[in-house]
Amino acid sequence: MRKPVKLGPCPREGKPQSQRSPCAASARPVASPLPSMLEIRDLRKNYAGPEGEVRALDGVSLAVAAGEFIAVQGPSGCGKSTLLAVAGALLAPDAGTVRIAGGDPYALGADARARFRARHIGFVFQQFHLIPYLDVLENVLAPALAAPFADSEARARALIDRFGLTHRLRHVPAELSTGERQRAALARALLLRPRLLLADEPTGNLDQTSSEGVLRHLAEFAADGGAVLLVTHDPQAAAAARRVISLTTPA
Repeated sequence: MRKPVKLGPCPREGKPQSQRSPCAASARPVASPLPSMLEIRDLRKNYAGPEGEVRALDGVSLAVAAGEFIAVQGPSGCGKSTLLAVAGALLAPDAGTVRIAGGDPYALGADARARFRARHIGFVFQQFHLIPYLDVLENVLAPALAAPFADSEARARALIDRFGLTHRLRHVPAELSTGERQRAALARALLLRPRLLLADEPTGNLDQTSSEGVLRHLAEFAADGGAVLLVTHDPQAAAAARRVISLTTPA
């Protein structure tokens, strides 16, 4: 694994402490012979806070190429989840550009952006976000409701088998272990054959064995030509990535 790229604190520029917030300085995209699946440049995102404007992202730039597995680390509040939401076409930035598989999702209307997101991006979350009253097969098939395709059930069953959940096919999430829930969530994320996986603390609720399994599957996705951007507090999870980017808070 390469050494982490340290991103320094945002400049204070005379702002009072109460109006400054954790934010991320920019990291230059790393050149790669493979095409970029995700390229973000000079991202800025602010929120209105009770004591003034809160800077969540302040000039962040990075690129994730096909076949790359990149981790983003940093303390709570430094903008990691905001970065992932903006990168995933879920939250429009105040400034900067996002390109996914060569396209700009924020140039699209809401419906077209949702279709773009379904076609190109898979999401994996710490809390799994499985639908509690659906069984494993139905949960994995859920993305096909928005973007149906001919062999969706066969694809879902193949993924469920790949993740070792065939014996849990008709079980609802409450009947699964935490590791099984995350594997079901991974299968769901891969159903539409995305080119980019965005993972927000996917090992945060898992034991070591389950964590290692999830990280192995993420690495396999990258090895097969996909791109992975992982946000994590866990140094062991970050160590599974090819490259680590560290977001820091102001001193």
